[in-house]
Amino acid sequence: MSTGKQELIIEPGRIEKNYWKDLWKYRELFQVLAWRDVSVRYKQTVIGVAWALIRPVLTMVVFTVIFGKIAKLPSEGAAPYALMVFAGLLPWTFFSTSLSEASGSLVSNANLIGKVYFPRLIIPASTILVAFIDLAISFCILVLMMIWYQYVPGWQILFLPVFVVLAFLASFGPALWITSLNVKYRDFRYIIPFIVQFGLYVSPVGFSSTVIPEQWRFLYSMNPVVGVIDGFRWCILGGESFMYWPGFLASLSITAFFLWFGIRQFRKTEKKFADLI
Repeated sequence: MSTGKQELIIEPGRIEKNYWKDLWKYRELFQVLAWRDVSVRYKQTVIGVAWALIRPVLTMVVFTVIFGKIAKLPSEGAAPYALMVFAGLLPWTFFSTSLSEASGSLVSNANLIGKVYFPRLIIPASTILVAFIDLAISFCILVLMMIWYQYVPGWQILFLPVFVVLAFLASFGPALWITSLNVKYRDFRYIIPFIVQFGLYVSPVGFSSTVIPEQWRFLYSMNPVVGVIDGFRWCILGGESFMYWPGFLASLSITAFFLWFGIRQFRKTEKKFADLI
């Protein structure tokens, strides 16, 4: 009877070298954490699902009244103002939910981090699935609104998945950076709601980015969310929405920078997470 032998290999820097392979290796852990976060948010609750419906609808109503009726800002082409606002709310809600959910994810999983090894990047990444669920629910509301207004999207709607991926990338970089900061500076979590609230009003959610003066349009597009919102509206509103391509390319560049910077800062701080938490 032969006995199997196991060989233990101790190699300096092995974890660092295989870090990105380990992300795929621990994909089941990602699924478990993601499903747990979704279950906590929606399972056996009414307010969880209701809030995902009520929040964007109420925000749309408020912005439509303030910017569309009182301020009388123009919509994009002949598209209904409410539809334009809701098309901008889709990526913004995804962005803000990703930041909020990911920021405290490491602290709330302190026991798991201190016990076993796995790429810590899995934890904030899994929380973003909650934002995807909210996005899917909001998209269902958008479809109902388009039926109500009898608004048929153009061929641009085929590119919507591309901008969903772009929304994920634009959210993931800042989320990783904020998550690593929140581990080191616990009071940073009080700043996040302010950042989200401030970003809501400086981003073209309740109004079209076309109202920005032409000389400031490119600078305004340095906000990475601007390119994502404009892209969503271009896909959903079709020919009624004008895509400012120089600004969109600028948003892509800023998104790429924050993605690189967020991963860099997260990986730089990751070794100290167990001690800090």
